[in-house]
Amino acid sequence: MSMIEKAKIKAKADRKKIVLPEGDEPRTVKAAAILKAEGLACPVLLGDPEKILAVAKANGADLDGMEIVDPENSPKAAGYAAALYELRKAKGVSEEAAADMVKDPMYYGIMMVKLGDADGLVSGAVHTTGDMLRPALQIIKTKPGMKVVSSSFLMDCPNKELGDDGLLVYADCVVMPNPTAEELAHIAIAAAGTAHDLCGVEVPKVAMLSFSTKGSAKHELVDKVQQATALAHALAPELLLDGELQFDAALVPEIGESKAPGSPVAGHANVLIFPDLQAGNIGYKITQRIGGAECFAVLQGLAKPCNDLSRGCSVEDIVNTVVLTAVQAQAV
Repeated sequence: MSMIEKAKIKAKADRKKIVLPEGDEPRTVKAAAILKAEGLACPVLLGDPEKILAVAKANGADLDGMEIVDPENSPKAAGYAAALYELRKAKGVSEEAAADMVKDPMYYGIMMVKLGDADGLVSGAVHTTGDMLRPALQIIKTKPGMKVVSSSFLMDCPNKELGDDGLLVYADCVVMPNPTAEELAHIAIAAAGTAHDLCGVEVPKVAMLSFSTKGSAKHELVDKVQQATALAHALAPELLLDGELQFDAALVPEIGESKAPGSPVAGHANVLIFPDLQAGNIGYKITQRIGGAECFAVLQGLAKPCNDLSRGCSVEDIVNTVVLTAVQAQAV
């Protein structure tokens, strides 16, 4: 059974309410219909109901019984505006500005999640990552003790000898261009949580990747990974985490034993932490395009789950991202 099939079973067992701010976008409308029909989530579409229903009719999507909310005419808008004002007044947001902001479906959706009227949010078919991430950071904020928001890519590989029955978690591949050692440590801890809570990896084994293994090379880039490894150990001493390790030393048992004998992770890693965004982004694309892995992306580190889509996403991509968001919400 694939990783996403397992996630769908989890999502059906405890259905969560996931808000979709791009409510009149055709792919989003079709995905919402599928999610409701298959019992994978309770989607909420934001926008003008007449326009949303017209899009649904044009695309043969059944929205019967679907929750559709118009932020501009919602009876909850005043309460959301008051709450947003309290959250952001120290940053110069006026009551009038807050009232205008919650008319924006993105801000309205983020406030739904913040106040518990939805369990998570998915956007990105139209909006950029920043369009969602900025209000999410302003309003939902990071988990207690978590310094950064980052991403994990869930790589479901055809070679089941890799990672956890073929599943590898890569981080960070989207958000942090050049994390500091401290930020890299927090990314590692968050990715281990993603592997355990979202992917069902019983024992995350985290490899801090570099072009060096255990001091085989001397460079300031290696120093950063070594420092991040030490910080991660201090922050989460119970976590099986080791570094610095080269990619092959992290994944191949014989090479891991040769280059890092006695390591609890080398040769058996299922969570791979890349030293910067260039390496992470290139690494996941190589694994996807050459290695034939199925690839799913989630954000991590926020107090409540919000996830981003590619603007070139398919209906299936939206369905899968909502499913993963729903499973993330089960762990909050």
